[in-house]
Amino acid sequence: MPVLTRLIPSPVVVDISPGALDDLAGLLADQRISASGKLAIAISGGSGARLRERLCPALPGADWYEVGGGTLDEAIKLGDAMKKGRYDAVVGLGGGKIIDCAKYAAARIGLPLVAVATNLSHDGLCSPVATLDNDAGRGSYGVPNPIAVVIDLDVIREAPVRFVRSGIGDAISNISAVADWELSHRETGEDIDGLAAAMARQAGEAVLRHPGGVGDDGFLQVLAEGLVLTGISMSVAGDSRPASGACHEINHAFDLLYPKRAASHGEQCGLGAAFATHLRGDKETCELMIEVLRRHGLPVTPGEIGFSDEEFVKAVEFAPRTRPGRYTILEHLDLSTDQIRDAYADYAQAVRS
Repeated sequence: MPVLTRLIPSPVVVDISPGALDDLAGLLADQRISASGKLAIAISGGSGARLRERLCPALPGADWYEVGGGTLDEAIKLGDAMKKGRYDAVVGLGGGKIIDCAKYAAARIGLPLVAVATNLSHDGLCSPVATLDNDAGRGSYGVPNPIAVVIDLDVIREAPVRFVRSGIGDAISNISAVADWELSHRETGEDIDGLAAAMARQAGEAVLRHPGGVGDDGFLQVLAEGLVLTGISMSVAGDSRPASGACHEINHAFDLLYPKRAASHGEQCGLGAAFATHLRGDKETCELMIEVLRRHGLPVTPGEIGFSDEEFVKAVEFAPRTRPGRYTILEHLDLSTDQIRDAYADYAQAVRS
């Protein structure tokens, strides 16, 4: 009998709304994630610690674990500490680093993860990947998807606006990443998952074409939904391909070449996406990306994040080495240093015009 449908790995609960944290215990009980309230909650020393004071009375059975940073060692340490308790689930309450540590720790001890995001800085909050710093730099580790995702828009509005801007850049970069995937499909025969590509592209398009701004609830809702859908698209595809192409290769190059000067993930990915779209010759989309990135206060040139044009050229040249085996517009064109320099000069002219 032919297989007519497929199961899509996705959270049981996705709650994106103002006040979503007001009844976290009730939501987990209603969904049979934790009827007992025995939770291991990983938090940061910043926003997580403040939310602990608010949530403690409603979660009397929870144990709280403060995480020092987004490193592999911290994640292993967190998992080892959580082994001592008998918990129903792990809750990652914070930004990307805290949630990634909690993802890894939960996978290590075999418990479901509830992701409670306090900012919208990138699409990792619902992805099957934990990105953690290690002795060799930074690694990506496969983990199960969160069983639930909770995003309280009231909390998101209180976060520094730079986090929202970063999420915008990461979401918009989906459009470039999917274009790279389709290019690879045409040129190398790489398999493409149409559902994963559609989810990632539409998530990016929704953010790109929304008229609202970072202080608008409607826009924040669309951005949060887009980041969640992007994470699910990676689960559908089985890797990060729907959301990671030349844009992310350039981002990783910045991180590796200039680790002490690198900007936020989303800022670098947005810039990388605009340049990669220029390289593909898609003038209309590139111009729209530049316009929208500027409107939201995101960089469109390397100088706006403290890098010289020549440093950007070096990052683009190095970028393919960050994801060996991945085929994007950078691998397809295989530009020399001088050709990258010329291409950037053309891009810079388009930015100015």
